[in-house]
Amino acid sequence: MSTSTTASVSTHILDTSIGRPAEGVAVHLSARSGREADWQALGGSATDADGRCKDLPALPEGTTHVRLDFAVEPYFEKFAKKQADAQQDAPANRDSGAVFFPEVVITFAVKAGEHYHVPLLLNPFGYSVYRGS
Repeated sequence: MSTSTTASVSTHILDTSIGRPAEGVAVHLSARSGREADWQALGGSATDADGRCKDLPALPEGTTHVRLDFAVEPYFEKFAKKQADAQQDAPANRDSGAVFFPEVVITFAVKAGEHYHVPLLLNPFGYSVYRGS
């Protein structure tokens, strides 16, 4: 939870190709205090059965920018055949087997005292993010 001197971050992933949460995706959190500052790796987590990371590390005081790095390649490699077989004309049936987006990196600005929920809507050939509530 954020305080008046820090911001907080949460995320979840929905695999829109199957209409279900993406379980087991590694998520790494980094922060910096200013545009020119170096990124500080804070740690990470993995999505649970509901596609949520409930234990991301707290942000340090003075954080102005946050980066979420989603390692989606292992997720898609694990579920590619299962998903392709479940979908009519599934893209994985026509693809070379390579994951198009092996990782998704989202960088955003934060202000102290606010909470930022950043959902990732994911499919094998695209993604979308937004500031949730």
